[in-house]
Amino acid sequence: MALLLAGSCLAVLGAVLIAPVLPKMEDHFAGVAGADVLVPIVLTVPALIIGLTAPFAGIVIDAVDRKRLLIVALVVYAIAGTAPLYLSSLGQIIASRAVVGLCEAAIMTCCTTLIADYWSGPKRSRYLGLQTLAATLAATVFLALGGALGAAGWRTPFWVYAVALLLVVPMTKLLWQPATGPRPAKLPPLPWRGLLVPCLITLVGGVVFYALIVQLSFVLDDLGVTSSAAIGGVSAAMSLATAAGSASFARLSRQRPRTLLPIAFGLAATGLAVVFAAPNVPLVTLGAMITGAGTGLLLPVLLTWATNRLRFDQRGRGTGLWTGFLFVGEFASPLLVAGFGAAAGGLQPALGVLAAVAAVLAIVTLLVVPQTAPPLNVTT
Repeated sequence: MALLLAGSCLAVLGAVLIAPVLPKMEDHFAGVAGADVLVPIVLTVPALIIGLTAPFAGIVIDAVDRKRLLIVALVVYAIAGTAPLYLSSLGQIIASRAVVGLCEAAIMTCCTTLIADYWSGPKRSRYLGLQTLAATLAATVFLALGGALGAAGWRTPFWVYAVALLLVVPMTKLLWQPATGPRPAKLPPLPWRGLLVPCLITLVGGVVFYALIVQLSFVLDDLGVTSSAAIGGVSAAMSLATAAGSASFARLSRQRPRTLLPIAFGLAATGLAVVFAAPNVPLVTLGAMITGAGTGLLLPVLLTWATNRLRFDQRGRGTGLWTGFLFVGEFASPLLVAGFGAAAGGLQPALGVLAAVAAVLAIVTLLVVPQTAPPLNVTT
């Protein structure tokens, strides 16, 4: 289990590790036309590639093999992730980051699918909650690590991607491809009617989940907070609340998604509304923590709801599809918040609009999730 959790954490590296060194990178490539646009793409392109390719990774998983794809993806991830240490062109660096996103799509989909393969019922719920918890804590650690290593130069944090190689040997020895009997000549169809609703809700959930991860520092800056330590402290408080929300899922998984989804979206809506109205840092911190508690619960609920209804020979494709919808939502989140801000008159009003969206989703999930949907710790 520890190996699968560690592998799942690698997917957040692309989103947070190099965020602290983007200004230095932009200074380095100041002479490149459009550097102010291209440098942020270095950070965001992996999420877009994950969103676009995770469903295809799921097809490979179901058609070929979970374990072999995971091992190959880890090796390529380490090579592409460390490539910016020696690449001189901004275009080449963006291309290497696209490969990182492709590998992250395979790694995340493989790890999640194997968790669902190896365990069922309450154990599956507990471990999927732990997956979100581990990824959240890893994001906090990687953000701090990227900032510390960035003091030695903008290329230095890219060394961290080599950590994937440390997982290759133990995963090769300790993980196993679940026994399935003869592989069918043609993969069975997915249960689209049951899978589409969780995926569409996940798409919007990804927007809500990622909003404050990206925007919190800008909200604090607008309130006059210039200390990196203070911004880091508020971000850490939100991360801990997100971790607490994820940890609570194991105890709450006996409930039905029709119960938990309105609670999760309701908490996120409440927290975002507090951030929208907050005139000072303590209230922003409170709002961020409430939001984090809601989004920390939201992801394992959505993931378990989607994967519980899948058979072994459908699980890779279903998990890949769910992962794709999540990361497309995360990629779109800053763009939508910027659009809301342009229409509403600023960042905090934009978060107020997003709070309204989350509140509507709390009501919608209460209406569209069938009452007959089984408890999340029951494998269907």
